[in-house]
Amino acid sequence: MKLRDFVLRRIILAIPVIFGVLTITWFLSYVVGDPLAMYVTERTPDAAIPGIIRARGLDAPLVVQYFLYLTALFQGDWGVSTTTGADQPVLTVLARLFPATIELSIVAMSIAIVLGIPLGIISATRKDKAADHVTRVFALIGVSMPIFWFGLMLKYVLFYQLSVWDLPHLPGGDRYNFRAFGSWQPTTGFLLIDSLLFEHNPALFLDAVVHLIMPAFCLGYITLAIITRMMRSSMLEVIKEDYITLAKSKGLSERVVIYKHALRNALIPTVTVIGLAFGGLITGAVLTETIFNWPGLGRWATNSILNSDIAAINGFTLLVAFIFVIANFIVDMIYGVLDPRIRFG
Repeated sequence: MKLRDFVLRRIILAIPVIFGVLTITWFLSYVVGDPLAMYVTERTPDAAIPGIIRARGLDAPLVVQYFLYLTALFQGDWGVSTTTGADQPVLTVLARLFPATIELSIVAMSIAIVLGIPLGIISATRKDKAADHVTRVFALIGVSMPIFWFGLMLKYVLFYQLSVWDLPHLPGGDRYNFRAFGSWQPTTGFLLIDSLLFEHNPALFLDAVVHLIMPAFCLGYITLAIITRMMRSSMLEVIKEDYITLAKSKGLSERVVIYKHALRNALIPTVTVIGLAFGGLITGAVLTETIFNWPGLGRWATNSILNSDIAAINGFTLLVAFIFVIANFIVDMIYGVLDPRIRFG
């Protein structure tokens, strides 16, 4: 099967998954809460409520309500959120806050991949040696430690304690130093991109990078630990294969055997973990952004839950579900590149 046909088939298979997510989300929001709460706030006049019910079809049969719900979603009407202090469309809030969260998640995932894959390879190739033991302990701590506790400890040590001792310290929160740089007018919403390409301000870029270090490492540490453990396990399985033994018998160096022959196959299960973990980073950002006062979707979702903002909660849930679907789709594409035999399965 050609790669083009493989991609097309995966797209077709993703469509019922997306509709399944939409159906489950609508059903849960209908059962758990009042569907009217997605479109009515405390500031909505009582006289306007009957009109909203009729316009939204909330007095119609369930099948009709579901159809109107899907129609509104695809037209960009995801309800109204009150969490930001004003009645704003959910989609508008998502579009404004999403860049901050995705930027944090990308940096966190980059840290996890750049460190996790080499650590897993080192641990596997030096099995039962000192490097292996240290790496396994490092990974075990990562998968065992609650993210909120780790974030608080990072803030206590790298911000509060160092500042008490008058030592150089990392910022305790926020996306950049507002006092030093004033208000920032986003173009793309990605501060690292805007600061260089549109603001032409390298100092703002460096400040944004410094502010990213703690929250990104906090968010990415668990994923880093999982990638390390998975890479180690996969590599240990691959280096036992006959073709690896044959490569070694030909006198090839260990570096060539590992990185040219073993790594490609060992990456396949690791890619699965990376794809699923990226979606998990968005949900993990709920705690991380709250701890580090990061102005993204995670903190907004936390405040939405505290304020019982049904429309915001529903919108955040849908977005996370879409991200998981897209991440799985990308993983399938990478499968087809890493191992062409998968395209014929």
